[in-house]
Amino acid sequence: MTSATLRHSVWILRGNPLTAVAAAGVMLFVLLAIFGPWIVPYDPVVSNVSEALLPPSAAHLAGTDQLGRDVFSRLVIAARLDLTIAVSAVGISFVIGAVVGAFCGYTGGKLDRAVGRFVDVMMAFPLFVLAMAMVAALGNRIENIVIATAIINLPFYIRFARAEVNVRRNVGWVEAARACGESHFSVVLRFLLPNILPAMAVQISLNLGWAILNAAGLSFIGLGVKPPTPEWGIMVAEGARFISTGRWWLVAFPGLALMMAVLCFNLLGDGMRDILDPRMRT
Repeated sequence: MTSATLRHSVWILRGNPLTAVAAAGVMLFVLLAIFGPWIVPYDPVVSNVSEALLPPSAAHLAGTDQLGRDVFSRLVIAARLDLTIAVSAVGISFVIGAVVGAFCGYTGGKLDRAVGRFVDVMMAFPLFVLAMAMVAALGNRIENIVIATAIINLPFYIRFARAEVNVRRNVGWVEAARACGESHFSVVLRFLLPNILPAMAVQISLNLGWAILNAAGLSFIGLGVKPPTPEWGIMVAEGARFISTGRWWLVAFPGLALMMAVLCFNLLGDGMRDILDPRMRT
C-alpha cells in the first residue's frame, strides 16, 4: 500500500466512525485467529468434568461447558477455523467467478449466454440448502465445507463481473489498449478486472460475513465441523440444550462472537468501496 493510499484510507476511516469500528473489529478477529493459541488460558479441547457448567468468573471469563472446557478459550480458537473457512471459500469463489464473469462479459456470444443460464439455475436453488446437499454428499470435512461455500458464492461474482465488464468493454481506454496491441486476455486481466475491483469490494466483504454464517450454520445442524473441534456453530448447538436450565453463557458468547464477526464484515463493505474507488480520491 502506497503512502497516498494509506493517507486516503485513514481519511475515510476518520470520516466514517462506523467503518472504523468495523475495521477495528475485523482486525481484532484476525489477531485472535493468528495469536489465539498463545493467549488462551486453557486448552480448548481438554475436559475437566469437576468444573462443568460453571458461570462466568475471574477464572473462566465466559464460563465452562458441559464437559468443563473453558468457553473463552474455545471461542478464541474457533475464530481461526471460521475465518480460515470464510477467507478460503471467498478467495476461491472470487478468483474463479471474477475471471469467468469478466471473460463472459467481454466476449459475449454463446459462452456468455450458457454461463448466464447456469448461474440463473444455481441461484434458483436456496443456496444454504445447496451447500447442505454438497457437504452431505462429499462428507463433512473442512475442505468440503470450503468447496461447498465457494461454489454457492460463485454466482454472485460471475454475475457481478459479467455486468461490470459488459458496460466497460467498449469504452475509450479499452479500445486504446487493444489499439496498442494488447491481447484480449491481457485487456481483461490487466485493465478490466482491476477497474471493477472497487465495485466488487462490497460483495467480497458481505460474502466473508455470509461464509462465516454458512459454516456455522452447517456445523449447527451437524453437517459442518465435527466435535470436539472448537467452532462457533458447534458451540451454539451444544449450548442450546442448556438454555432451559439457565446456562445462558453457553449460547450467548458464541452467538455474540458470530453476530459481531458477520456485522463487522458487513459494515466494512462500504468503507472498502470508498477506500478502493479512485473516484473518491480528492
